[in-house]
Amino acid sequence: MDRLPIMRALLFGLLLLAGLGRAAASAPTVVVLNVDGAISPGTADYVVRGLKSAAGEQSQLVVLKMDTPGGLDTAMRQVIKQIIASPVPVAAFVAPEGARAASAGTYILYAGHIAAMAPATNLGAATPINIGIGGIGGQPEPGNQPQKGGKDGGQEKNKDASPTGGAPPAPGSAMEHKQINDAAAYIRSLAQMRGRNIEWAEQAVRQAVSLTADEALKLKVIDVIARDVPDLLRQLDRRKVNVLGLERTLDLKDVGIVTLEPDWRSRLLSVIADPSIAYLLMLAGVFGLFFEFSNPGFVLPGVVGAISLLLALFAFQMLPVNYAGLGLIVLGLAFMIAEVFIPSFGVVGIGGVIAFMIGSVMLIDTGIPGYGIPWSVIVPVALASALFIFVVAGMALKSWKRPVVTGREQLIGISGEVLEDFDGGDGTAQVHGETWHIRSRQPLVQGQKVRVIGRDGLVLDVEPEEERNE
Repeated sequence: MDRLPIMRALLFGLLLLAGLGRAAASAPTVVVLNVDGAISPGTADYVVRGLKSAAGEQSQLVVLKMDTPGGLDTAMRQVIKQIIASPVPVAAFVAPEGARAASAGTYILYAGHIAAMAPATNLGAATPINIGIGGIGGQPEPGNQPQKGGKDGGQEKNKDASPTGGAPPAPGSAMEHKQINDAAAYIRSLAQMRGRNIEWAEQAVRQAVSLTADEALKLKVIDVIARDVPDLLRQLDRRKVNVLGLERTLDLKDVGIVTLEPDWRSRLLSVIADPSIAYLLMLAGVFGLFFEFSNPGFVLPGVVGAISLLLALFAFQMLPVNYAGLGLIVLGLAFMIAEVFIPSFGVVGIGGVIAFMIGSVMLIDTGIPGYGIPWSVIVPVALASALFIFVVAGMALKSWKRPVVTGREQLIGISGEVLEDFDGGDGTAQVHGETWHIRSRQPLVQGQKVRVIGRDGLVLDVEPEEERNE
């Protein structure tokens, strides 16, 4: 009977611990995702996976902190689709102070269930930029500069432009107008869905205008100005938001803040999708295979080259590659290789270097900050490539002209020593440390030096070395 109270106390303690564990597991959390830099395929993968993880954990809110100059259209749309489909409300937050959400960042801000900015931040300049013939899917590319007409898209001086974008068409191609109209309709639909300022959203696309945080709040472009994430959560507590057609009240008091960092997959995508890295991987692949084919048997250059080339191709299918630039790079490499074999006094080689550099500039030229190949990379790589090709191809050319030192040709001209006397016909001799059957038209004596002049299967034709020297 004395044990019964003890067992009851133990049972009560276990139930209490289990209850506390369940309460801790079900405690509300806020997930913070940091987007710092251009919107790339790696960024899209990170945000999409973060939103899905927050939905699986049934988080109260996802805070998408942004400081971005813009990015690729396909990556931006992938992020926006996931935000719209997310069962967890998303607060697009331009932070910290001094950050910006230009171009693609403006679209993502409009797509968020809640739009917020920190002091001394800005957004806008969402005019699409023509990304060239290698563009992905032919979609418009938001950027922070217009396609034509300078910084203001050629429309800022049009005083008759209406706030709804009803200005007379600016000069430009039909494709340019299609891109701008498509982008304007897209951001207009996001503004209508979230109940934000539609007129300014269209101006951001058609006239590349920008706003500060205070101006954005006055024009109802954003909902909140907050210094940091805790301040944002304090202001959003008990706020009602519409998520997938249902009204929800945010309970953000005493929530736990969880910051999700990019995993290895997202970091790898971000690295190889960088235009400069993809460019260098392509060249490493080409040079590795070229070196392997020029000097068969090294193996390592071929393996590294094949892996690098496959990674470059994977990166290029995510990037807006201009195939004319890619063709010029290949042509330049071909000219530099041809210079080694053609006596053109450097004309073909110089032309190859020029074609290579022009192609490198054109290869990925979106006009988006962070999505071009800088001259600081192009010039050293072009010079190093020319030097590499001249050296490797020169080595290969010399090896082709060098006398063969293996097989049948190796024995011709080698000296040997007769092992037995014989009067013409067949005998034996020590040649190259081996015993061979020899054949001679002249009598030979043991120990006499002979020189190989031919070979017939396993029989060597020889002649006395003294006679050859005469």
